[in-house]
Amino acid sequence: FIIDSHYAIRVSRDADFSIEAKEVANIVDAVRKRVKKRKIGNANRLVYDGCMPLDMLQYICDAYDIPHGQCIRSGRYLNLEDLSKLPNLTGKELSEVLPSPMQIPAFDSAPTMFEVIRQRDFLIHFPYQSFSYLTRFLTEAADNPNVTDIKLTQYRVAENSEIIDRLLYAAQKGKQVTVYVEIKARFDEENNIITSELMRKSGIRVVYSTPGLKVHAKALLIKCSTLHKNQPQAYAFLSTGNFNENTARIYSDMGLFTINREITSELDKLFSILDGSSNDRYFQTLLVAQFNMVDVLKQKINFEIEEARQGRKAHIILKMNGLHDTNMINALYDASEAGVHIDLIVRGINCLVPNQPYSRNIRMIRIIDSYLEHARIWYFYAGGHEDIYLSSADWMRRNLNRRIETAVPIFDQSIKNEILSIISLQLQDNVKACYIDENLENHYVQSREAKLRSQRHCFHLLEKYSIPDTQSVIPEIFIS
Repeated sequence: FIIDSHYAIRVSRDADFSIEAKEVANIVDAVRKRVKKRKIGNANRLVYDGCMPLDMLQYICDAYDIPHGQCIRSGRYLNLEDLSKLPNLTGKELSEVLPSPMQIPAFDSAPTMFEVIRQRDFLIHFPYQSFSYLTRFLTEAADNPNVTDIKLTQYRVAENSEIIDRLLYAAQKGKQVTVYVEIKARFDEENNIITSELMRKSGIRVVYSTPGLKVHAKALLIKCSTLHKNQPQAYAFLSTGNFNENTARIYSDMGLFTINREITSELDKLFSILDGSSNDRYFQTLLVAQFNMVDVLKQKINFEIEEARQGRKAHIILKMNGLHDTNMINALYDASEAGVHIDLIVRGINCLVPNQPYSRNIRMIRIIDSYLEHARIWYFYAGGHEDIYLSSADWMRRNLNRRIETAVPIFDQSIKNEILSIISLQLQDNVKACYIDENLENHYVQSREAKLRSQRHCFHLLEKYSIPDTQSVIPEIFIS
């Protein structure tokens, strides 16, 4: 044949599926069947080279049965991820060598992590700090004779996961290990099924979520039998990211170690709800989606609104991956109109429109840098009390209404300062930050100030925080 012309196309197929309530008894088989059908799912999008003639585009649409409304005009190269496989022929100036994760002296110098966490709450930052501390914590739990139970949620499991290895080791050591596996985690279903079957065969109790519900919380609970009243009965770790050592190398997340009884008791209650042994859905400390999360968030926004109306300082800072829940966006509009100062850091999907009369007090940026910004952090000035939550939830309809998500309050003042210092750096980023305009378009932040790349500054900041008794050297927190 004589090649007249050539163009690239990319067809996407519907990857979503639903599980009926009647299939709950065999949910694993139901998921397996749905995953196999993905490759023959309905074509729902066609991305095409914009230079393609219209008659050829029409032919392809007819062949794939795709309406013109689902066609997206693009450039010549459609599989941009393939570019990452090309070698760098220009030298080191276009290569970025990321720093190695930092060690944490407080843990390294202690016989066990349990001893450190008993003294105070502890915040760990991935990937700035090593993920190995979490696997070490699970190993110590397996070897600790006082530990009786280990409970953990698992959303996206890494292949050849060290976390799973530590859980298998704990089961071999006689601990009661329960893992709540979300096998409906999109595109990770098969890996999650394989991993859960391995755990089940090794004596781990595996609990699957129900058909219409996803467990997206990132929570670990270790329960102990203790003979002394002053000894903790449980240790908790609540994270903004998955227990996945692969993504922990490139996703920027935070996790809290705590023995706070209000938190550990409510986390234990949540696990009981997930395994069906309890219907008590009253939570006072933890925020749990579908139970109290939305109500408490609206209460906190309304408090800031009333403070602003009374002429007092009112401030909200929200960092998340996605913002498109209509009710929460309207609540933020109301707060802006009342005079509440709102800073948003939204990396991904966003439906809030800034620079409007009803959003004139809202400033929104996103940061795209070496690490994927994945942490969800919520700050409310709260009349000077400064409420801060770490969460697994974005403000999206599915997260707030159709999933099990958690948000944990930060009580320790030094940890509050630590989080606010990082947020302050991100709000001042003028290298990798973009502000979002009224057309929802990105514009790099332009500033005459000294260049500040927040991810690089976070390394230096956390180095200082890792040294005992040096919190006082941290610069004063900047909040615009």
